[in-house]
Order: sequence, then C-alpha cells, then structure tokens
Amino acid sequence: MPRLRGMSRTNYQHLVTNPAASTSHRIKILKNVVLIALGIILLRLFFIQIIEHNAWVAKADEAHTLLETITAKRGEIYMMDEDEPVAVALNQTTYQIIIDPAVTEKEGIKHALETYAKDYIAVNIDDIYNTEGLRYSIVAKNVPREAADKIAAENLGAVWFKKNNQRVYPEGDLASGLLGFVNADGLGQYGVEGSLNDALSGKDGLLKATADVNKVALSIGKDNVKIPAEDGKNVVLSVDRGLQKGVEEIAVDAINNTAATNASVLIMDPNTGEVLTMANLPNYNPSDYGNVKDASAYINYTTEVPYEPASICKSFAFSAALNEGAMTADTTYFNEGYTTVDGWKIQNAEQRASIYGTINMKTALYWSLNTGSIQALRLLGGSASEITQQGREKLYDYYYNKFRLGQISGIELIEAEGFIPDPNEGWGRDSVYANMTFGQNLGITMIQTATAFSAVVNGGYYRTPFIVKGTMENGELVEKSHTEAIEDKILSDETSAAMRDMLIYNRNYKVRGGIDKPGYAIGGKSGTAQVVRNGAYDDTFAELIGSYIGFVGPEGELPKYVIMVKMWGEGQSIESGDAMNLFDKISNYAINYLKIPPKA
Repeated sequence: MPRLRGMSRTNYQHLVTNPAASTSHRIKILKNVVLIALGIILLRLFFIQIIEHNAWVAKADEAHTLLETITAKRGEIYMMDEDEPVAVALNQTTYQIIIDPAVTEKEGIKHALETYAKDYIAVNIDDIYNTEGLRYSIVAKNVPREAADKIAAENLGAVWFKKNNQRVYPEGDLASGLLGFVNADGLGQYGVEGSLNDALSGKDGLLKATADVNKVALSIGKDNVKIPAEDGKNVVLSVDRGLQKGVEEIAVDAINNTAATNASVLIMDPNTGEVLTMANLPNYNPSDYGNVKDASAYINYTTEVPYEPASICKSFAFSAALNEGAMTADTTYFNEGYTTVDGWKIQNAEQRASIYGTINMKTALYWSLNTGSIQALRLLGGSASEITQQGREKLYDYYYNKFRLGQISGIELIEAEGFIPDPNEGWGRDSVYANMTFGQNLGITMIQTATAFSAVVNGGYYRTPFIVKGTMENGELVEKSHTEAIEDKILSDETSAAMRDMLIYNRNYKVRGGIDKPGYAIGGKSGTAQVVRNGAYDDTFAELIGSYIGFVGPEGELPKYVIMVKMWGEGQSIESGDAMNLFDKISNYAINYLKIPPKA
C-alpha cells in the first residue's frame, strides 16, 4: 500500500495497524467542523434577530402588506346659468378590470371582455397569458359600471374591479378652449383644467392592508393605516353658459361667412374685472381631445398668445396724453396724410382730401389716423413737432406700469406676458414708439388689452380680471373674495369721460345706424394689424388680423360690459370691418341676454 505523502512512516504504520484510532480521528475533525458551522449559524442568527431585527421585520411586512392609493375625486367645474351654477366638467364612475392570469380562466375572461367591454380592452389577452410568471395585469380601463356589473356576474376567478373617475363634458365642445381637458393619466391640460389642476386634483390617500402572495387584500383591521383622500375643489367660473353658447354660435357663423378660420371673443364687466365670456373658435370636444389636427386647437388665444392689436392701442395713447394735460379732444395739428420718423414714412390708412390740413384730435381718432396717435406721443413729450425721450418714457409708463400691458394680468388661467419695448435702449426708439401708438412693435394679449380698455372707460380704474367666481360647497356657491386683486386709479374721471365721448363718436352712428339699439351708449375702436414675416412686416397685406373692442351701457351711465373680438386666418386678409360686424351681433345679443335696460 502506498504511503500518504507528508505522513511519517511511524504514523502511517500506526494507522494501518490500528483502524480504531483512524476512525476516532475522523470523528474529531467532523465534530470540529459541525461546531464551527453551528457557531456561524448562531452568529448569523444573532445579527438577524438582534442587530438587523428592524430591517428584517420591515422586509417581512413589505412582503405581506398591500399599500393601496385611495384616489381623490377630481373637483368639478361649473359655469353660471344666470344666477345658478351648472356643471360643465364632471366625473363619471368607471372601472379598471384586473386579473391574475395564473388563476383566471383565459377563454372566460376573453369572452366576457369582448362581449361587454370590447372598446375598453387595454391589452392583448393572448400576450398576457403567454407572459411567464405574470400574476397581475390590468386588462381593461374606463369600463362603464353597467359593463363592469355584467362581467362581475360571470363569476370568473381572480378578477378584480378598481373604481376610477373619468372626466366628462356634458356640454360637448362648449368653451373647450377655456376648459381644457384631463389626459389619460388624470392630469389637467390647458385651460382651467391645466391652470387649476392642483386645486381640482385634491390629494390622494393611502390604505395599508395585509395581503396574500398575489398582493390581494385579505382583511382590513384596526391596525391598518388609512390616510383619507382630500377631494379636489369644485370650481365655479364667472362665465355665463348661455351667453357663452350664444356668442360661440354667432362667431361660428361669422367664420363661415368670411375668410377667417379663427375667432376669439372676450366679454368682461369693466367695473369689476369679472369675465362673462371667453370663446376660442373653432372648438374641439374635450372628451375626445385627441381628435384634432394639431395642438394649436388647445390654445386659449385670449390669454396665451400676445399679438399686435393695431389701432385699438390709439385709445391708450390718447388717454395718456389727455390724462397728462398735454392735449384735449379739440387740440389741433396739421395732417398731410403721413409723417416721417427716424427717416421712415408712416402713412395713414385713410387718405381723403376732407381730412387733410388742420384737424383736431377727436377727428384724428374718428378716422383712426396714425399721424394723430403719433401727434399724441409728441405732445406727451412736450413738443408739437418732435418725439422726445420724455414722451417715450411717459408712454412706456402708461402702457407698462399703469395699463399693465405686456405683463401677466393675474387672471386664474395660463397666461403669456408679451412685451413692451424699452423707451431708451435699442436702435430707432422714436420710430418704434411711433408705431406703438397705433399698436405695432409690441406684443400684448387680448385679456391685457380688454382690461386696459376697461380702465379707459370705467372711470379710470385698473382692476385685475378674474374668471373664478368661487367654489361649490355642500351644494352652495361660496364666492371668492379676490382680496389679492389690484384696483388702481390710473386715469382721472375727466379723462375717462372724454375718452368715452370720443369712442362713442368714433363708432360713427351714421355708418352703424340701424345696427346699434337706441338708448345705449356704444363706443369702440377697430384695429387691422399687419403680420410679421421673416422678421419684417408683410407690406403686401396678404395676411391681416382684424380686431374690434367696444363698450355698451345705457346712455349717461358707465358701461356695463366690454367686448373684444379678434378674427384671423393663416394667409388670409381679415380687416377690422369683419371684426366690427361680429362685435355688432354679439353686442345686440348680449344686451338682450343680460337684460340691460336702455336709458329711461
């Protein structure tokens, strides 16, 4: 027998001649190995039970605990129907259908879904059952209750129903540009749904329950943690549903009978800042928000898109010069049909012999003369012949600081700022500011324009516009206080009264005769704006934006409301006359709908 390497001859002979000693040696080695292993196990148990106790308890709890989100109910949106709030965005209960593919019978669930909820199936059933190890799958979403009840009646194993809220819009496409929509993830997008998403969403709650291996709740006891959901607020808008509906129908008819493809209309109370109508046409259906050509359909053009409202801004330039005592309605200047600023020839759109020569400022506003608004800027700076730094700075102060053009208005919606050029920086400031007097070379939104115009005609008060009237609580309207709103006296009573007279005169009853209702003071200002192409104004006038803004009230009283209209179309030349015609129809409709009595 060969000798084991490393063993002495004596030891080797001893083991060979004494087998009992060999066995005892092996047992001793095995005993030591076992003792070492037990020591390691005991040490590990010590770490698990003492040192790492909390961590292992947490893991055990996690394996047998179901954390279920309690979804908060989204707040509803209301409009006013005269004095009563009515829901225009509300919730419908729907269900998610969840299965355990390892237990649920495939053909049974497939047949039930295709029979009762075909339009709501969210997955390929065959793919679900071909996925190895899958124990949880949402197979249908937004299933109506009636369909969910029929599937439940099939008594299929391992099928669960999770309740959800789906957003519905009972008025269809009414005010869609204002309302926005809720996407598939439950998030508000655009309009009120987007801007007030946090308030409408509320806060989800949390339920903690003991679960089985499939993460299905077994019981709910006193030891379960439950954080209740905080439902979203029910928001009431100041918009009147009937007025909104009538205005949209009138605007659609105007689009169909002109070259315009789009129109926006804003109606507000100039004495409070309350918005009564906010329309953007064409509309879309918020319940089917994906069915649009592109995302521009979602834009609220009254608050989100700055533009150049053109000669509407003459009312602001004239107001500034009047308020500073630099001119009166009877102040005269010499009109030769054009003026030159910084080497640029700026012409009047209206060229007729009867208004050449010396005319007063009232006549200049009546005929919407660019030379007249530029003259107001000159007078604002203390000169009858030159635009001065003082004039530019004062116009900037009125436009930006007093009228707050180019600034967020504070309305409870998504807004764009726009811009008002600096009076002293950059090249050609005189020509820039000359153009600003007739509403070009700046960018302002419709809500900014209408709010500033309201200050011109309401006695001189700038008031923050608002569209949230309050909230619905326990079935009752709780009106918002609007304590954060701005109210500044920016024009004198005399300036506001003079501008109302000039704007009434500007409306030209001879032209509008037979259109405006007798007994009402109706004044306004039109604007036809060139568009910028490749960094420069398109002098071919192939595309124009038509706007009109005006006020209506009983004769001898402050205006009851202000209406602003904007019409446009890509590649279309829309003049202010088209916008004025739309204003006429909306004004008469509003007088009747709002039951505004004429002067007694």
